[in-house]
Amino acid sequence: MATAAHTPAHRGRTTLAVVLLGLFTLPMAMSGTTVALPSIGADLDASGGALNWVVTGYFLAASSFMLVAGSLGDLYGRRRLFSLGALLYTVSTVASAAAQNILLLDIARIMVGIGAAGVMATGTALLATIFEGPARTKAFALAGTTGSVGLSLGPTVSGSIVDALGWRTTFLAYAAVGAVILVGSVVLPDARAAVRPKVDKAGAATFISGLALTLFAITQGPQQGWGSLATLLPLALGLGLLVTFVRLERRLAAAGGRPILDISLTGNRKFIAWPLGSFALGAGTGAAMVFLPTYLQGTSGFSAREAGLVLLFLSVPMAVLPQVGARLVNRGVTVRTLLLTSLLLIAAGNIWLGAVLHPGMGTAPLAAPVLVLGAATGLSFGIIDAQALTAVDSSRTGMASGFLNTVRGGTGAVMLTVFGALLLALLEARAGSPEAAGRISSGVAQEALQAEQFSESMRLGLWAVAALVAVLALAVAALTRTGTRPGARSTDRTNTDPAPLAKPTTLQTR
Repeated sequence: MATAAHTPAHRGRTTLAVVLLGLFTLPMAMSGTTVALPSIGADLDASGGALNWVVTGYFLAASSFMLVAGSLGDLYGRRRLFSLGALLYTVSTVASAAAQNILLLDIARIMVGIGAAGVMATGTALLATIFEGPARTKAFALAGTTGSVGLSLGPTVSGSIVDALGWRTTFLAYAAVGAVILVGSVVLPDARAAVRPKVDKAGAATFISGLALTLFAITQGPQQGWGSLATLLPLALGLGLLVTFVRLERRLAAAGGRPILDISLTGNRKFIAWPLGSFALGAGTGAAMVFLPTYLQGTSGFSAREAGLVLLFLSVPMAVLPQVGARLVNRGVTVRTLLLTSLLLIAAGNIWLGAVLHPGMGTAPLAAPVLVLGAATGLSFGIIDAQALTAVDSSRTGMASGFLNTVRGGTGAVMLTVFGALLLALLEARAGSPEAAGRISSGVAQEALQAEQFSESMRLGLWAVAALVAVLALAVAALTRTGTRPGARSTDRTNTDPAPLAKPTTLQTR
C-alpha cells in the first residue's frame, strides 16, 4: 500500500501551490470584509448586529466546523473534503455578492465560513501527509507566511476594490479565486485513515452547536449586556453542550469507537502546548490588526486605505520571517525557544504600541512596534503546526489539524468580541454613556477630548493584551519543559519530528 512519503515531487509541489492559494485567499476574504461593512450597510439598509454578522458569522462558522472537517477528512479522504469545502466556499461567495438583503447575506457568509473550514483544515493535513522532516518545516513555514500575509493584506486589497468597483465585485473576485482552488483540487493526492468507522454524529452535532452558541454569546455580551438573558441563555446552553461533547467523546473512545476529537489530545503535553501557543500568537496581534485602523481613522485623520496600509508593517515581516524561523529550527534552535521568544516580543510590542499612541499621530511612531508584532508572529506562526502535527499519530493528523485551526479561528472570534467589549467598557467609563462610547469606537472623526479618551482606552487595552500573552508564555514554557535534572544535558533535540511512534500506522493514499 502506498504511503504519503512516496508521493512524487511534482505532485507535492502542485499540492503545496493549491493549498497555499487557499490559505492565502480565505484569510484575506475574512479580514478584507471588514472594510466593506459601511458600503454594505448603506446598500442593504443594515446596521448594528445584523451588519456585524457579515464578519462574525464567517468567524463563528469557520471556527465551529474546523475540527469536524479535519476529522471527516481523515475518514472519507482529505482531497474530497478539500474539494467540497472549495465548492461550498465559491458558490456561497457568489451568493454573497448577489444577496439583496442583510439576512440572505448573513446566511451566505455563514456558508462561506463552513466551506473555508473544509479547505483550511484538510489543506494543512494534506501538507503533513505529503511532506516529512525539513521539507515539512519549510512547507508549514510557507503556509504560515501565506496565511498571515493574506490576513494582513485583506483590508488594503478589499478597500481598493470596494472604492473602485463596489463591495459586490469584491466578493466576486474572491469567488473567482475559489473556483481556481476548486479546479486545482482535482489533482491533489488523497489520504485517509485505513479503517473507516462510523461517523461520530452526536459528537459533531454537540461540538458545532456548543461552540457556535458559546461564541454567539460572546458576541452578544457587548451589545445586549453580559447579564442579559440574550447573553446568558446561549452561553449556558453552549457550555452545557460542550461538557456533553467531552463526555460523549470519552465514552465513545472507551468503547473503541472513533470520536471527532480524541480528548486524550488535550492531555498530551507535547501536543497541547502548541495550540496554546497558537492562541497566544493570535491574541497578541489580533487587537492591532482589527482595531488599530479604526483608531487611526477616528483620532488622526487617516483614510481607510491609509489605515489599511499601516498593516503592511505586520505583513512584510510575516512574509519573510517564517522562512527564517524554519532555517533556525532546521539548524538546531528548538521550537520551544523560538515560540517563547516570539511571545515575549509580542508582549513587548503591545506595550510599546500602547505607549506611542496619541491623537494626531503619523505613521512613523507606529512602524517599530507594529514591525515587532509582525516579526514575532512570523518567526513562529507556521512552525507551530508542524510541531503539533508530528506529536500525534499520522492517522489523526486531520483531527489534530482541525483542532489547531479551531483554536486559531476561535482566537479571532474571541479577540474580535472580548477586546471590543473591553474597549467599549473603558470608553464608557471615560465618555459617560454606552452611546458615546459606541460613537467614539466607530472610527468617525473625533474632537480633541474624545480622541484622547480613545487613545487612553486603546493603550490600556493593548497593555491588557500584553499581560495575557505573558501569562500564556509562562504556561507554554511549563508545558514544554523537558524535565531534565539541573546540569543534565537536555534530550529535547527534536525540531519538527518527534520520536517514532510505538505503534506503526498506515494511511491510504491515492
